[in-house]
Amino acid sequence: MAYHPQFKITPVLLSEVEQVAALRERIQSAVVDLAWVPALQKDTRTRNVHASTAIEGNPLTLEQVRALEEGRELSASSTRSKREVINYFAGLRYVEKHAGKKTISHADILELHQILAGEVMDQGDAGKYRTISVQVGQYRPPPPDAVSGLMFELLEWWNTAANELSPTLSSAILHYRFETIHPFADGNGRTGRALALWELYRRGFDTHHIFSVDEYYWEDRPRYYAELERVQRAGEDLTTWLVYCVEGLRLTLEQAWLRIQTFQSKGTKKLVLRPRQEQLLHLLRDHGDGMAPSEIWKALGVSRQGAMDLLRPLLDAGLVEKVGGKKTGHYVLRNR
Repeated sequence: MAYHPQFKITPVLLSEVEQVAALRERIQSAVVDLAWVPALQKDTRTRNVHASTAIEGNPLTLEQVRALEEGRELSASSTRSKREVINYFAGLRYVEKHAGKKTISHADILELHQILAGEVMDQGDAGKYRTISVQVGQYRPPPPDAVSGLMFELLEWWNTAANELSPTLSSAILHYRFETIHPFADGNGRTGRALALWELYRRGFDTHHIFSVDEYYWEDRPRYYAELERVQRAGEDLTTWLVYCVEGLRLTLEQAWLRIQTFQSKGTKKLVLRPRQEQLLHLLRDHGDGMAPSEIWKALGVSRQGAMDLLRPLLDAGLVEKVGGKKTGHYVLRNR
């Protein structure tokens, strides 16, 4: 049997798809040839890793995940938490490396799962389809002897019919169907979200790899799970799930556009951001009320003078401003 996803193109869904397409074109045009794109890619990858592992209960903060990516040691964290994060970084790099691959095979799926779930499986084996029955909340996925066939049908759809749909829709369909099959004994959530991202990459939707949709799922995890369950109650009608996913992609692109606007210097002098300045801007964005000088140099691990050396070009360029008096002053992103 072939897999045929069921859904309706409603006015709401069509509107979301059109808004996503317009935002994507604006962003793709803006980021071409900009020197800070590699740093933005790195930050997006870090946010993606943090969000997708946090959905599954990983306790590491965004800054701790960033520290691991930079090779810094974390003293107060479990070996498993760190391994999950390191694995997901490796998994995203695998997806990025194979972004241009036109045909995805069982071997590709198994290899990705091996990377993501190695040494962190509670049950079953990494890189192998499950041989046991599992239950996810109130949902009972198909029996283990049906997994291989269902994955064959999904891959056949992904490699053929999916190409006739907008990648905004095909990635969401792939995400949902993979989770309902639940082909592995553990690690299906992380793998399913990585596959959805892979679909966006291989279809050329995010050629610069600067979108992190998983943050949208993580910020409201109860809704994420509720939307998955809602499809099952609707008799596998994917319409509401597609609206939810495309809405998330739109919000993600809006955040990416604001991030790009932040990076673009408002001063007359062209500013090439150094990696530490990139990190500082991300810190200020995450601390909406601003940061005191002492908080900045502590967070960056630099001296007071080092922090000021990073801040001055950002202040001159109009990206950052100081608010408050001499003793109470703190730094914020400008025009947030």
